[in-house]
Amino acid sequence: MDAPWLDRRQLRAWTRLRAVLELLPTTLDAQIRRDADVNEFEYHVLAMLSETPGRTLRMTEVARRTAATLPRLSHVVTRLEGRGLVERSACPEDRRATNARLTEAGWAKVQQAAPGHVATVRHHVVDALTDEQLDQLAAIGDALLARLDPSGVMAATYNRYDEESAPADPLVVLPGQAGAPRDERSTVM
Repeated sequence: MDAPWLDRRQLRAWTRLRAVLELLPTTLDAQIRRDADVNEFEYHVLAMLSETPGRTLRMTEVARRTAATLPRLSHVVTRLEGRGLVERSACPEDRRATNARLTEAGWAKVQQAAPGHVATVRHHVVDALTDEQLDQLAAIGDALLARLDPSGVMAATYNRYDEESAPADPLVVLPGQAGAPRDERSTVM
């Protein structure tokens, strides 16, 4: 395949994106390990479960939402189970499937971890950009995701805050706080 080399302008954009892809996950992981003693992927799994009715999802759905293979997810859930943060059970609708459910200890871990995670995201991403740049970042993400996820397999995960009905401040609403949903779910990503 003869692909044209990147020109200086393209290299400038690519190397910056590549640096963000290297540095941001490391920064998020360091904060969540320090503050909550879980790694960033474990937190992502816990957060996905925390945002669902009954804090329960089929393992295949957790894998889809986190872009993980089932073997990787199974390994992570085994670790989380060992810490009492998640439990597995047979899916009542399909005996061939397994559900993962966030335990009360898992919910407490999400509540512990979310404020620091949000502060880190704000500091390193949101507050570094103007409102116009945030809109541009979303548009750039859409353009890249159209190529990376052309069938939209993960679209529900990355489009969940696009609708006008989405909370104006969807970051963290803990039970008992003003605006907490009745089922006490929160949005922590």
